[in-house]
Amino acid sequence: MSWPDAMTALSTHDTKRGEDVRARISVLSECPGAWAWTVAVLAARVELSDGPLAHLVWQAALGAWPISRDRLQAYAQKAAREAGVSTTWTDPDGVFEAALARLVDALYEDAPSIEALASAVDRVRTAGWTNSLSAKLIQLTAPGVPDVYQGSELWETSLVDPDNRRPIDYPKRRELLARIDAGWRPPVDESGAVKLMVTSRALRLRRESPELFGGYRPLTATGPAADHLIGFDRGGVITLATRLPLGLANAGGWRDTRVELPAAGWTDVLTGRPAQAAVAGILAEYPVALLVRGH
Repeated sequence: MSWPDAMTALSTHDTKRGEDVRARISVLSECPGAWAWTVAVLAARVELSDGPLAHLVWQAALGAWPISRDRLQAYAQKAAREAGVSTTWTDPDGVFEAALARLVDALYEDAPSIEALASAVDRVRTAGWTNSLSAKLIQLTAPGVPDVYQGSELWETSLVDPDNRRPIDYPKRRELLARIDAGWRPPVDESGAVKLMVTSRALRLRRESPELFGGYRPLTATGPAADHLIGFDRGGVITLATRLPLGLANAGGWRDTRVELPAAGWTDVLTGRPAQAAVAGILAEYPVALLVRGH
C-alpha cells in the first residue's frame, strides 16, 4: 500500500521468459530430484562445455514446451551471446555455437532426450498452470496498477525478444471471451481460456467497483494445508490463490483447511458459487477464487 499507483507486471516487452514459462519452471523447486534425473539424461546425450548455459536452455524448453525448434534455437544463441561466457555478439565462437545448436536439436531428434523432456513436462504442466493463475490473479488484484502485456491474456510462453513480439491472435481471444461472457467456464487446459476468464473478471471488477480495492488485509488459513493458501482482502474483494501445488497434491489436497472470511455472504466471481470457510469447497473447480459480497 506504500505505492498504490505503481505498476504491477508479470510480462513486458523485455521479459526474457514469459510469465507462464516462469510459472512452469518454478515447479522444479518442488521436484528437484526428478529434474536432476532429467538433466543427467540430457547431459549424457549431448556434450556442451558451458553447463550453466545448457541448464538454462533445458529449463527454457521445459517452460515453453511445445516450442518450435527455430524459436528455441534463436533463444539459445541469443542467451549464449548475451551471457558473454562461451561466445559473444562481437566475437562469435562458431565451434561452440554449433555444439549449442546440436544440444537444441537433440530435444527434437534424439529419442532419449525427447522422452526425458516429455516426462518432465508432464510432471510439471498442471502445477505450472496453477502457478500461472495464482500469479495472475494476485497481480491483478493486489495494490498497484496492473499491466497486461499483449498476448498474455492466454498462456504467455514467449521467450526473449523478438519472440515476445510475434503477432497476437486477437480474433481467437475475442471468440474465447465471447464464450466466457455467454456463461462458459473453461477448464484448466492447454487453451489458456481459463486465464482469459480470470483476467477479464478481475479487471472488470476493478473497473466497475474501484471502491472495493481501497485497502489490504492478509487472510489467515488454518488446517493441514494452510501454508499452501495465499489470501487477502482488499476492502470488499477477497483473493484466494494456491501456492506450491505439487506439494499440496502429494499431501492429499486441502482436506479440512479453512480460511477466515470476514462476515458472510461471499460469492466467487469466477464460478458464481457461494463461498464458505472450507478451502476445498471454494477451490474445487479452480486453483484461485475472487470473492465479493452480494454479487
